Amino acid sequence: MAQPAFLARTSRADWQVWAALLIVYVVWGSTYLAIRVVVQSMPPLIAGGVRFLIAGLVLGGVLAVRGGVRRFRVRRAELGGAALVGLLLLLLGNGGVSFGEQTVPSALAALIVGVIPLIVLIIRRITGERISTMALGGVALGFVGLAVLVVPRGIDGTVSLVGVAILLVASVAWAAGTYLSSRMALPDDPFISTTYQLLFGGAMLLVAGTLLGEWSGIRPESFSQGSVWGLGYLIVFGSLLAYTAYTWLLQNAPVSKVATYAYVNPVVAVVLGFLILQEDISLPMLIGAVLIVASVALTIRTTTSGSHDAAEEVPRTDVVAEPSGARPASG
Repeated sequence: MAQPAFLARTSRADWQVWAALLIVYVVWGSTYLAIRVVVQSMPPLIAGGVRFLIAGLVLGGVLAVRGGVRRFRVRRAELGGAALVGLLLLLLGNGGVSFGEQTVPSALAALIVGVIPLIVLIIRRITGERISTMALGGVALGFVGLAVLVVPRGIDGTVSLVGVAILLVASVAWAAGTYLSSRMALPDDPFISTTYQLLFGGAMLLVAGTLLGEWSGIRPESFSQGSVWGLGYLIVFGSLLAYTAYTWLLQNAPVSKVATYAYVNPVVAVVLGFLILQEDISLPMLIGAVLIVASVALTIRTTTSGSHDAAEEVPRTDVVAEPSGARPASG
């Protein structure tokens, strides 16, 4: 007997949701590994600037072909909002991650950045929003996990504390950008907003790299094949494919299901770092990872239950902030 049409549509939708989730799980989780490979022979800020500018130009070109250049007309306030989000998420957030991964293994970096949902929750509490006791308990658990993860390796000198500090600053910047992006004027079209964020963020990264003298150290002949491929991977898969899948998910899947990326990505990053880069996984690292992932899962489940703006607590940690309307944001 033929399957009813509405059941067929539901089945296809479920398949599409899980396919999109798989892309977000794997691609965003793998961007930490790709960044680590890129910065081994490329300057982090210049490479990030090139990555986002190319992604922004490609996305903008596709949008212009499909909808015409009039689609890019936005108010000055919206343009300013996109620039601020690009500053916080791409220059300070993603740029900080790239800079930090010069001295911090990709797996550890992913776990440190994994506390971003917890930082967003703290910002919400500071600004006067009411947060449940269980959610705050999840935050406390997460920072205990962070201490277990970082302190022993900092004491014995196996990881750079400067690199860890840069990653924490980047995480705060990303959390602030995520929080503010829902409270400022941004273009109504999420893809137009994303295009402007990519272009502004990419340009800012190039300026920052120039001010820090990164151009003087660039020797294209010294770029490793892995770094070149890694940069291409970040442009095509991290900044275009995964973000498109994520945007689609926000419109077609429950927030509670989409939010699972926040505690799957660090696990993917740890596994890939171990398998491909042979990064060490110590017992304290495993304990810290379990505590952080558990705390993020707890806070997400707590804050998404019955919350109409739950997406605010589940920021993406890769490429761009999600424009107005459906929030998060990045890879």
